[in-house]
Amino acid sequence: MDREPSADAVEVEVWIAASPEAVYPFLTDPDRLLLWIGIAAQIDPTPGGIFRVGMNGRDVARGAYVEVVPHRRVVFTWGWEGEGHGVPPGTTTVTIDLTPENGGTRLRLRHAGLLGDNRGRHAKGWSHYTDRLRIAAEGGDPGPDPLASPEVPHC
Repeated sequence: MDREPSADAVEVEVWIAASPEAVYPFLTDPDRLLLWIGIAAQIDPTPGGIFRVGMNGRDVARGAYVEVVPHRRVVFTWGWEGEGHGVPPGTTTVTIDLTPENGGTRLRLRHAGLLGDNRGRHAKGWSHYTDRLRIAAEGGDPGPDPLASPEVPHC
């Protein structure tokens, strides 16, 4: 990545056995997005467009797209609707870079602006979801998401 890790950021990397062109729709198409994260999505992957994902029937992540470069980069703001999450909608930024590597894609996710214990919780979440994304983008079925239950709180 171009930036040094910081105390307010989570960084996750995963190699995916699929081209950036194959991975990119899993970040921008609502049907493909839901294969790896959430149970409902309202997204408009254009700068200023909405990013809203219902995670489990209770918790909703919301923000807006900031930058969208086909097959290379997606940046959106992130936070949680409602009280008790500690990260209001749109107050943090998620950057996902897709780089061709060894016949596949190196996906680098950086979630910046996280404070306190929000960093650890989001690190666990993004590790879980990037693994599910890898499986889906490689043509597999990540199966039911254990975090999609309303009884399992998100961040």
